[in-house]
Amino acid sequence: MEDAPRIYFVAGVTAVGKTVFSLDWAEREGAEVLSCDALLFYRGMDVGTAKPTKLERDRVPHHGIDLCEPSDSFDVARYVDYAKSKVKEIHERGRPVLVVGGSGFYLKGFFEPVSDGLVIPEAIREKVELLEREEGLNGLLHQLRENSPGGLGDLDLMNPRRVARALERCFASGDSVTVLKKRFLEFPSPFDRYVRHSCLLERESSDLEKRIRLRSAAILNAGLVEETEHLLERGLGENPTACRAVGYREVLAMLDGNLPKDQLLETIVRSTLQLAAKQRKWFRNQFHPDVRLVAGAGDFFSINDFPLVP
Repeated sequence: MEDAPRIYFVAGVTAVGKTVFSLDWAEREGAEVLSCDALLFYRGMDVGTAKPTKLERDRVPHHGIDLCEPSDSFDVARYVDYAKSKVKEIHERGRPVLVVGGSGFYLKGFFEPVSDGLVIPEAIREKVELLEREEGLNGLLHQLRENSPGGLGDLDLMNPRRVARALERCFASGDSVTVLKKRFLEFPSPFDRYVRHSCLLERESSDLEKRIRLRSAAILNAGLVEETEHLLERGLGENPTACRAVGYREVLAMLDGNLPKDQLLETIVRSTLQLAAKQRKWFRNQFHPDVRLVAGAGDFFSINDFPLVP
């Protein structure tokens, strides 16, 4: 494996400081950045996602940004196909690849298989959609537990889309969630031929909360409400994943009259803290970095602590 091509990863929860670290690292090493943030795929979702600016993208080439309209769906299989082609292109240019992001589900696509070839008949999709419309997430979970008496493993039970997809697969295969997971992991990863080096950035909870509060206020001042209104005109409401994203969903609740304007900032802060806690739990249980960096309050991470492997 000494001569195998390498992929580098910088991961961490929202607002931890990935952008500054990755820009400095990529600039020094002559690398190109491949985003692994599920919301950066959408054109027009700029302010609310703290998307890298034009100046930042001029410093370092970026990929995985502005791939589709906010009304379009985007999934991990589509992302992995895109990532495979970009990784190949970047290596052919003789430059290192730096994957950056906090979306665990998409990061897993670099370390685990993404598909076992199971085809979901349209009739099953319609059956699950009807169940979700009539009984919501609770109805999906009740049916899924009946089909998987041995448990649901690490499935995100608060994510209706993933619960629905899991139920579709149980119906189509006749197997439980745990059996499907075991079979799935026996398939090869699309990036097995690469040597992968990863770095996880971390901060103390109190420091992260301060950064989240500052960033939440900054994105509101930068025009998050106006951006959300424009996105609605472009079909944001047609995409259940995008319109439930932190920041946007709170603005949508305010625009619908379900959230007082004077509570918007604090609600965004609270939702972002909950997201960070969920991401931290995922990284703790499912991500095993080669390097773990912890920054003190107000400190920056040192790129020297994540060297390029010769």
